Amino acid sequence: MNSAPASTYAISDPIAVAPALPDVLPAPKQRGRVMRFVHRHPTIAAGGMLLGVMVFIAIFAPLLGTVDPTALNPIGRLRDPSMKHLFGTDMLGRDIYSRTLYGARVSLTVGFAVALLSSAAGMLIGLVAGFIRWADAVLMRIMDGMMSIPAILLAIALMALTRGSVVNVIISITISQIPQVARLVRGVVLTLRDQPYVEAAIAAGTRTHTIIRRHILPNTLAPITVQATYICASAMIIEAILSFIGAGTPPIVPSWGNIMSEGRALWQVKPYIVFFPAAFLSVTVLAVNLLGDGLRDALDPRLAKRL
Repeated sequence: MNSAPASTYAISDPIAVAPALPDVLPAPKQRGRVMRFVHRHPTIAAGGMLLGVMVFIAIFAPLLGTVDPTALNPIGRLRDPSMKHLFGTDMLGRDIYSRTLYGARVSLTVGFAVALLSSAAGMLIGLVAGFIRWADAVLMRIMDGMMSIPAILLAIALMALTRGSVVNVIISITISQIPQVARLVRGVVLTLRDQPYVEAAIAAGTRTHTIIRRHILPNTLAPITVQATYICASAMIIEAILSFIGAGTPPIVPSWGNIMSEGRALWQVKPYIVFFPAAFLSVTVLAVNLLGDGLRDALDPRLAKRL
């Protein structure tokens, strides 16, 4: 009579311990998933890592050994890179290391804002032009007229009408980038509106805005996401060009374009003034382009099957 409970306890003890095992297993599984993702999408991993580093620098610039990027020190002007001034000083004695790190805030803010705003506006125009036939002729002719002007020239012309500021730079670059997104979305919509499921929704009497929201819009998100990365990189380059020629942010703002513009007169004797902000700009643009290439490969069904 007493042996049965003993065997029951002997069998139940391992079972009682079993539920504790899954708490230990997810960590290796999670690491395995990360490694598989990196192996399948190395460009996304590389671009995301580089971009993450630049975002970290922009956010935590005050904690990375920087000083006031606008502080003048005429006694210490044009000092070569050293332990005190890692990137040297400019002709006004300002610390280039601090100005370069704070300049990441301007470039990333402009790039992300332009990508978001131009994608939203271009998507709206492209959806309307691609699905509503009578609006196509009007909207696309306006977009064609805007695209006939190079983006940098259109941005310069718009900045000439306003005063230099980060907000005005974002608005001017956004307007110049909208036609690209609009034409992309229009092309996608033209291929989707003749699909059987869209024609069935029209025959069933579904309202136009409902068809666009349920059937058309979700299929445009993947190409818009990829296009937004290239717009972000292009916007950062255009912002640097505008600041370099004096048509962008005010000179007091520590942007990469302003730093390079101030150091171009001393390029031959003090090349580090231009080199460091140019290197940071190149790395950031490279990171965004790598991320865009990786997203294009990951979101394209034909390329995804090969991977």
